[in-house]
Amino acid sequence: EPVDLEDVIFSKERIKSFVSAEEESERNLVSLEEAIEITNEKELRTLMMNVVRGDVQKFLYSISLALNSQDTETAHYAASMLQDALNDFRTKVEKERMLVLEDSEQSVLYAETLVEYMNQVLEQRAFTDMEQRNFVGIMEEMCDILYQRAPGRMSSVMYEAISLRLLEIEEYDQAEKWCNRAKVFYPNTLASFTTQLKLYFASGKKEQFFETVEELKNSSVVVDNETLELLRVFK
Repeated sequence: EPVDLEDVIFSKERIKSFVSAEEESERNLVSLEEAIEITNEKELRTLMMNVVRGDVQKFLYSISLALNSQDTETAHYAASMLQDALNDFRTKVEKERMLVLEDSEQSVLYAETLVEYMNQVLEQRAFTDMEQRNFVGIMEEMCDILYQRAPGRMSSVMYEAISLRLLEIEEYDQAEKWCNRAKVFYPNTLASFTTQLKLYFASGKKEQFFETVEELKNSSVVVDNETLELLRVFK
């Protein structure tokens, strides 16, 4: 039936809303790392308790800095938070990895979710070198499953993440494999170029590095300020 629009009014007026900055609040915002360095014992303890109420796994690196606090109570808070968060991570990774390996209809979805979850934690380097290496291996295993079963589900962000995590543990051959795959699936994405540049610089492959720089210059990819700074440092 026809829709009755008799009582409906379509206004052509456009209203712009201006929201003022919360200057007082923003003046009091500092990074967690800086707060740990400068706050007194009482404020530092309050800060750590506030962190507990939030998403702890997003601040593992910052929390680890508080382990060296001169205030023993703060160091205790940090140690407890870190231990609990890392144990939760270990348990979840083991559980979800088994779900992926069961080869069910949902295994691709589980793998995709697990890669994103693991990267959020592993990029903070909160584990020992040996355990970090082990978990990066599991993350790559999940990426391989995604790549083999549903390559379309592998985003540019995922290719960049696994490449960088492998670079951090100096697995250059494996990192190059993922950089090459990213270049095939996402040839005109800035991350595909930057991960290659980081790889070739870290592994000392100067010729490939400058070849990639030329490819980037001749491409249609828009280079951001961060990448320009990266090129200045590397050169």
